[in-house]
Amino acid sequence: MFINKTNDGRNNICGRKISELRGCLKISQRELADRLQIAGLDVDKNAIQRMESGKRFITDIEILAISKIFNVTPNDLLDIK
Repeated sequence: MFINKTNDGRNNICGRKISELRGCLKISQRELADRLQIAGLDVDKNAIQRMESGKRFITDIEILAISKIFNVTPNDLLDIK
């Protein structure tokens, strides 16, 4: 049976990286949500919190937009070498 969670039970593999990158830019979850809304995504601060904590799945569309906000590749977010 296929399980779509990480080994530690998270619903995504890039939430921790998003939190790390957000910290490097010294922006709040609300500010990240605002930037993503400007990019055309319907997310709020609570969605960012749930992404970072691993409680929320992150779509490929969101990964692309987030990678643009942080000026990294999607592979960087997904920790693909």
